[in-house]
Amino acid sequence: MSMLSNLDLLRRVSLFSLLSETQLQALADSVSKRRYKRGDRVVTQGQKTGALFVILSGRARVLMSSGSRRREVILASLQTGDYFGEMSLIDGEAHSASVDAEAELDVLALDQAAFIRLLGESAAIAHGIMRGLVRRLRQADRKIGTLALMSVYGRVANVLLDMAKAAPAGDMIIRVRFSRQDLAQMVGASREMVSRVMKDFEEQGFVIPLEGGALYVKERRATPRH
Repeated sequence: MSMLSNLDLLRRVSLFSLLSETQLQALADSVSKRRYKRGDRVVTQGQKTGALFVILSGRARVLMSSGSRRREVILASLQTGDYFGEMSLIDGEAHSASVDAEAELDVLALDQAAFIRLLGESAAIAHGIMRGLVRRLRQADRKIGTLALMSVYGRVANVLLDMAKAAPAGDMIIRVRFSRQDLAQMVGASREMVSRVMKDFEEQGFVIPLEGGALYVKERRATPRH
């Protein structure tokens, strides 16, 4: 992280954009800057950290594990401007999922007392947090429905389209590199099955591998071969 002050960093976070200078200054005294290396665990499922984390740079992934086999499922990928840890602060319960640094990660950590005070002082922040929670609930509902109702082919296609960004030619492109194991954890299937699906998609022209690990995604319905 650079030599920017906490106040300068807060000004760059969209979540805090509607706060006054006085509110920002008070908040700056309650945050700390932290850096995590790739693979570091920032929060752990079943534990409490007592902080809201706002990503300044880098990427993180949200994972949930369950059962004696400790199988992990990737629930979401977080980027600059995203935040996490707010649910545990609001209800006082342990984290429902873990968050790992997917690349070098710089965050601002806001302690629980300051977070609760901020919610009471700023309707804009409270509304922003509420909208974020609703968005995550909708994403969770969609993911549950996808896992329950779609085949592995449909689940993989959905994840690829969610990850893809618009490309100049009108198609979609995925620039973030990910492994077959990552994809398997996102869709709740085996690595072998996901590899088979991706091979089919490539043969159909639904996805086209590019140099450097990027993927072109053709936005059309891909059908599994029988």
